[in-house]
Amino acid sequence: MPASPSQKPSLDIEALKKRHKDLDRQKTTAEANLLSATQTLDALKHEAREKYGTDDPEQLKKSLQEMKQENERKRAGYQKHLEEIETRLAQVERDFNDPQRRS
Repeated sequence: MPASPSQKPSLDIEALKKRHKDLDRQKTTAEANLLSATQTLDALKHEAREKYGTDDPEQLKKSLQEMKQENERKRAGYQKHLEEIETRLAQVERDFNDPQRRS
């Protein structure tokens, strides 16, 4: 009897055994990947708790945002400080190059 379009053709026992073996191999690989991913996640959670006091993703996002804001504040302060130094240096150079001021 021919297979209908919605059904797969009947397989012999050897083809079924091969299919089962392939599926079993895929299952074993998936289980190993799951174990590895779980171990990695556990290690990362432990590291996050050690470094940041939490492994909660939302709290970590909040902490990251706070760190970025603090970093930006410090960067802006550093930039302002450098600009002030450059301004003072330019004034010193102008004073040095102005013969009236060197009297």
